[in-house]
Amino acid sequence: MARRQARSEQSEQERAELLDKIKADFDARLARLAADPAEWVTFIETVASFGAQYTLNNQFLLLMQAEERQMTPTFFLPFGNKAGTSGWKKHKRSVRKGEKAFKVWAPIRRRPTEEEAQKWEAEGRKVQRDEHGRPVKQVVGFRLSSTFDLSQTDGEPFQVPTVQRARRIKTAGGQTPQLLDGEDPTGVYDDIVKLIKDAGYAFDLAAPGSQYLGKANGVTVTGLGVRQVLVRDDVSPAQRTKTSMHELAHIRCDHTTGVRLGEDLHRGRKETEAESVAHLCCQALGLDTQIYSDAYVLGWANGDMDLVKECAQTVLRVAKAILADLAPADTTSSATDDAEDGDAEDGDTAQ
Repeated sequence: MARRQARSEQSEQERAELLDKIKADFDARLARLAADPAEWVTFIETVASFGAQYTLNNQFLLLMQAEERQMTPTFFLPFGNKAGTSGWKKHKRSVRKGEKAFKVWAPIRRRPTEEEAQKWEAEGRKVQRDEHGRPVKQVVGFRLSSTFDLSQTDGEPFQVPTVQRARRIKTAGGQTPQLLDGEDPTGVYDDIVKLIKDAGYAFDLAAPGSQYLGKANGVTVTGLGVRQVLVRDDVSPAQRTKTSMHELAHIRCDHTTGVRLGEDLHRGRKETEAESVAHLCCQALGLDTQIYSDAYVLGWANGDMDLVKECAQTVLRVAKAILADLAPADTTSSATDDAEDGDAEDGDTAQ
């Protein structure tokens, strides 16, 4: 009994130390992003390699652990349940004995009591309810959950299910498109245009210097009776796709609707969010773009860590949604933050 209590106390102490370490690392990384625009660009490039499948907290948490182990992470899944229908077990791969798990924040889902729901609503939190007004099952918190990198597993061959690879399989019968100078290797242009039109905007190619467009590569116009996206008609296919993605990002970031009341949405921040989303999505899809927006201008955030955090969370949320919309419907990835809930084993190492 005494031995079990001692182990429990040690476990709680280790957990507390880990949480302190996570917070310190998170704050340090935010401070670097807020102080140096080059760090922001590096962050966006790193996120692109994961396809924006993790939240800001989990991006930082995985990078912290990978840096401690001096390794480059590739793709994470939990151990898998006993039935073998989730995690690495689903892909007929097993975690090698003795491998140390990575930790991520996984959502805890349950139905809150009416008392809890009313308390949360009084605090300003949104509570999901059914048609009868009763609280439904929803995310009520987060816990640290175990996950493992591909390099920690053995078994059947596994290819990371990126959006880029899924689209290539669907559109080219598995053949990798040849990269031609100025061409667009992603094949997403028409789909981007559709997403813009689905959002209620007309889309047109226009001559440079024409009304609304002026000297810009692209522009999203909103006003009395006008909701239109214009992109230059004389640019390369690659630039056309990238610019169209940028304008879609403006729409998805709610830069054109006024719904983000109370936020400091000056032009520098809007352009940074839109360009970061476009760069991240294009990189994840296999189109190598060069970020050139106001992320290079130190004054856009003025070292404000809260502002940088809000911006990063918006970029990740919007990029993740766009990439999901551009992925073939039958090739959804099982490595998102939500999919990890409930699949991981409690232990820190593989048994």
